[in-house]
Amino acid sequence: MTEATPLLDVQGLGIRFGGLDAVKDVTAVIPAGQITAIIGPNGAGKSTFFNLISGFYQPTAGTIRFQGEDITRLRTHEVVARGIARTFQTTTIYRELSVLDNAMIGHRVRTRAGLWDALLRTGRERKDEAESRAGAMQALERVGLAGRAHLPAGALTQEGQKRVGIAMALSSDPKLLLLDEPAAGMNPEETVNLMALIRELVTGGLSVALVEHKMSLVMGLADQILVLHHGQKIAQGTPAQVSRDPAVVSAYLGSHAHGGQMGHGAAAGADAQGTGGEAGHA
Repeated sequence: MTEATPLLDVQGLGIRFGGLDAVKDVTAVIPAGQITAIIGPNGAGKSTFFNLISGFYQPTAGTIRFQGEDITRLRTHEVVARGIARTFQTTTIYRELSVLDNAMIGHRVRTRAGLWDALLRTGRERKDEAESRAGAMQALERVGLAGRAHLPAGALTQEGQKRVGIAMALSSDPKLLLLDEPAAGMNPEETVNLMALIRELVTGGLSVALVEHKMSLVMGLADQILVLHHGQKIAQGTPAQVSRDPAVVSAYLGSHAHGGQMGHGAAAGADAQGTGGEAGHA
């Protein structure tokens, strides 16, 4: 990947479900070393866009290139192996397992041992397990949970469980981290803590793309914003540029009876909506 090549480059991306375009002709880039927020009204196609990038859905049109490599037709585990990891709207962790065991699961995509290795406890299996443990502990250090590694994940606070989910993704050693509504269900103090963690991860060399409804978080955290509406891109730029874009203002004003979500006053209104957002509707 040359300096001029974006980390992620999608061209004419689209997918149809039952004759309807969930995402249509989206061309956008996600640069390295930045936080890119994907926003839009309910049903805009944000989570579907994430599903396409991460290999959960196969597009019906367009291409996806990551670090210059075409990954359009790769399966999910192949996308993860290339360096893209993802969290989900709901905290997908194993509550009965330890925090460390959860993080180790995320690292297993990097290991080579197979079923017979696991059954026979071969040298390769033992080596992979040691590497997974070390990689998981490193991920837990990054999210501030190393000291709680042996606690059951379900014993942690909502914020702690969110951090476990992020650690699971970090354990696969990604270059691009996709966060799907990371602040859902969190109170203002927890949200501020999460913002600080995300910024710290990017300062440490990670690139982040996130879908989020809390506009105060987006405007205070994102380096750039991609706006989707009815499955299509209507704007991309800095928070200041996007908040002044007439198409963006119109999209939000048209979908919220009491005004849009853009700007300072509207951001508070977006936060007041809590997590009602887009779950299951993107």
